[in-house]
Amino acid sequence: MECTIEQVKAQVAASARVKEALLADGKALEKVAAVAGLLVDTYRRGGKTLWAGNGGSAADAQHMAAELVNKFRLNRSGLPAMALTVDTSILTAIGNDYGYGEVFYRQLIACGRPGDVFIGLSTSGNSENLVRALDACREKGIVSVALVGANSCKMDAYDHVIHIPSTDTPRIQECQTLAGHILCDFVEKSLFGQGGDVSQ
Repeated sequence: MECTIEQVKAQVAASARVKEALLADGKALEKVAAVAGLLVDTYRRGGKTLWAGNGGSAADAQHMAAELVNKFRLNRSGLPAMALTVDTSILTAIGNDYGYGEVFYRQLIACGRPGDVFIGLSTSGNSENLVRALDACREKGIVSVALVGANSCKMDAYDHVIHIPSTDTPRIQECQTLAGHILCDFVEKSLFGQGGDVSQ
């Protein structure tokens, strides 16, 4: 079976429609902007961001942490960020001893500090380990951000919830990457764009 140009165009068009829907969703855009400002304030206070997700969202969590620790566009000092999805020894130890639902909770309890920001990525918004992570955020005074699909979900109890206007997993993930890049871009420009420093 050969893939036709029309099939490729259909996928591109479907992705574009979701981005257009996001562009028209004033409430979602306001939330992205609010979280961007929150991250800048967090870094200015000496805090960090912690990211997590499952499957493709785990890869996206690693992607965004890397953009902050290394750089997005500008040559600048690194910003503290962690993906809670990368250490196989930690993940398998917690999963084996306490169950997979605890893999982010226990890491947040161990590594999170008051005023840090946790960003959980999920297309469904119902992942047990991300729902459980909210308990750690509340216990540790960590601000929680959910980046999820359109449907109402168990992660709606997070402090900040950004809903991508789609129920199609690939389209949600594509817009989650876009939202993550917007956050990284704003943080970097705000802290370093004018030769600035995190302490300023």
